[in-house]
Amino acid sequence: MAGNTFGQIFRLTTFGESHGKAIGGVIDGCPAGLELDLTKIQSELDRRKPGQSAIVTQRKEPDTVEFFSGLFEGKTTGTPIGFAIHNTNQKSKDYSHIKDSYRPSHADYVYDKKYGFRDYRGGGRSSARETASRVVAGAIAKQLLSEVSINAFVSQVGEIKLDRNYSELDFSQIESNPVRCPDPDTALRMEEYIKKIKKQGDTIGGVITGVIQNVPIGLGEPVFDKLHAKLGAAMLSINAVKGFEYGSGFDGVLMKGSEHNDSFNSDGTTTTNRSGGVQGGISNGMDIYFNVAFKPVATVLQAYETINKEGEKVTTQGKGRHDPCVVPRAVPIVEAMAALVMADYYLLARTNKM
Repeated sequence: MAGNTFGQIFRLTTFGESHGKAIGGVIDGCPAGLELDLTKIQSELDRRKPGQSAIVTQRKEPDTVEFFSGLFEGKTTGTPIGFAIHNTNQKSKDYSHIKDSYRPSHADYVYDKKYGFRDYRGGGRSSARETASRVVAGAIAKQLLSEVSINAFVSQVGEIKLDRNYSELDFSQIESNPVRCPDPDTALRMEEYIKKIKKQGDTIGGVITGVIQNVPIGLGEPVFDKLHAKLGAAMLSINAVKGFEYGSGFDGVLMKGSEHNDSFNSDGTTTTNRSGGVQGGISNGMDIYFNVAFKPVATVLQAYETINKEGEKVTTQGKGRHDPCVVPRAVPIVEAMAALVMADYYLLARTNKM
């Protein structure tokens, strides 16, 4: 199976399955001498881990990261950083009913057809549990990018939308509620709606907004390695993501060019930021902001019709512990993937200057 590595210089390779002994990764290309705060790394994992509130899956995993290489006396050595997160609360029997059938809108069918074999326990390698390894690497990338600020928050759940510009929000409020929406009133409505959907045995999707601030000018390339293209690829690699837009996004089609253009100030900044901090694929020093759309979780705790390995129609029902809405736990994943992209481009820019 290919495609387990992300990045050019700051590279992450992940391993492991949802119901295996452990998941983990190897980070290559991290510069030597970076003093790491391991508490902050664990804190990022705690934001993603299951069982943290009533509106997420109740799988109980401590998600404690253990480092095996690349660190000495609290600093990076410049060698590969190896780490693992042990799985401790698998309930593989919850998936025995789908051993010979395929869940709709999951990777089950295509996985089986491509590889001729699949780990049906929680989706195996295609499980979103793999993203915990990304959060570890992203937490290290954040510490490398000490002057860059990366924040993400839930801006929409179903039809409930946060109708405020990110510049009006207090990012310190993101962690003040289980939905991770920085507006308390909207967060409460979202939380109540998710609980209602959960009682119905159903799921709902949503949108996460990401904001990257204090970005230096000049990251990215003008052709195939556009900064926003890599950010899009990073976000679309996250489980359940169906859409990505940055800057004015799809709303930009409603405007004329004279309305959409960002006029310059004398210092090179712009009076507006419809470009979303990227022009010609290169960062211009303004805030980079983007939206990531997540579909409803495919596993619903209701009866549904599907097919088995013989192509026969069968009826089954979702079982086990699943998120009724994935976006609250996906916030640190979005931040992590943004950090991986920015760390990679930061190191690429530094290499080109040598």
